[in-house]
Amino acid sequence: MSKSIRLSDEAYERLKAHKEADETFTDVVLRLAGEHSLLELAGILDDEEAAAMEAAIEERRERRHTDVEDTADEMQGA
Repeated sequence: MSKSIRLSDEAYERLKAHKEADETFTDVVLRLAGEHSLLELAGILDDEEAAAMEAAIEERRERRHTDVEDTADEMQGA
């Protein structure tokens, strides 16, 4: 099933500018709309990679917390 939509000339030209030679306009709209689910990322890391990423995130959170505390102390003149 297909639907017809109206586009202004400007909108059409913008869409056309994003169109690759081998794409239909439907392909372009779907690619540009690009809604993806986080579930698509499930399983892309093995256990070791996931643990390393978790450790890196936690380390960054701790550094950010320390940075925020240091900045607050500086602002208070401590």
